[in-house]
Amino acid sequence: MSRDQHKPRSPAGATQPSRRAATSTVEDYLKSVLALEGESDGSRVGMGALSEDLRVAPGTVTAMMKTLSESGLVDYEPYSGVRLTGRGHRLAVHVLRRHRLIELFLVEVLELDWAEVHEEAELLEHAVSDRLIERMDEMLGFPEVDPHGDPIPSSSGEVREETQPSLVDCDERKAYRVVRVLDQSAGFLRTLERSGLILGAQVEVRERSAEADAVELAVAGRDQPAVLGFRAAAKVRVAVI
Repeated sequence: MSRDQHKPRSPAGATQPSRRAATSTVEDYLKSVLALEGESDGSRVGMGALSEDLRVAPGTVTAMMKTLSESGLVDYEPYSGVRLTGRGHRLAVHVLRRHRLIELFLVEVLELDWAEVHEEAELLEHAVSDRLIERMDEMLGFPEVDPHGDPIPSSSGEVREETQPSLVDCDERKAYRVVRVLDQSAGFLRTLERSGLILGAQVEVRERSAEADAVELAVAGRDQPAVLGFRAAAKVRVAVI
């Protein structure tokens, strides 16, 4: 999943959730666990990390994890953390597929800006039918990535993750193209746009300075170099040309 930002839109009071009747809150929690599992190589996700990602109180997160554990969607261990069960993983990937296909549809068909579509997709992913999602997939030509370069899960639930270097750890003085952006917040995406760092842009790292917290980049088609801090540069993934 940075990754998609997941904000629950109703109180964590859902009980006995099922795949068909899962509330948007349950889906948001499961999607957040899925994303954080990916960042931690599949190990248990702590309540603190979930609380920060979802922007809710730790006690609320713990209560929801207990509910989801009773429903068989997560495996929760107090003081150790949580991981998705097989059933929970399937539901989380199902929601993630919807989110990313909707984002791409909004960009490619409705021509919304890539910085606008995340919040819209957060709302629509819980509302549209599976039939409409499959029609979007077909209309878009069965795409593999969304507008930010995140892989779109297949209809069977397969997610094709690739190992890609970031602007912090790729080789200097070598040509790359931008293939993925991990932070989909509007402010961050617009910052990249101003520097010409959109998907497909050709870039070259000219210099890195840990002391100055700066990565200087040559961006094809732009006269002036772009400069990002290390934290921002780590969120931009590239592939060698």
